[in-house]
Amino acid sequence: MTPFQLSITATHEDIDELGHVNNAVWVRWIQDIATGHWAAVAPIEHQQAYVWVVTRHEIDYLRAVQPGETVTGRTWIPDGPRGARFDRHVEFIGEDGKLRVRAKTTWAILDKATGRPLRVPPDVAAPFMK
Repeated sequence: MTPFQLSITATHEDIDELGHVNNAVWVRWIQDIATGHWAAVAPIEHQQAYVWVVTRHEIDYLRAVQPGETVTGRTWIPDGPRGARFDRHVEFIGEDGKLRVRAKTTWAILDKATGRPLRVPPDVAAPFMK
């Protein structure tokens, strides 16, 4: 499977009192890359019918990112779905090639019409398993 990529540059608003990107901002960036991947790959009819929600984040903060630094986020789905859920892996690499943050997040699919979870349909999972 080919990772989906997104470049992000840290702004002044992303920085905490320690002078680097705040942990809550990393969570937002993880969500941004996941939703960007969904929007880029999923057919419009799937985007209209389903929505994904996070059920778990596991995040390793390895190196700080300073204001003005750019990271490249990469995300991919390593395995098929488990019922209504599947895991997504995310890495953010600095311009120096060093890994800054690594995460594994679990997402569950909901039917937009009912608001209820459902088993991930095979045709929804298929484009993300390539």
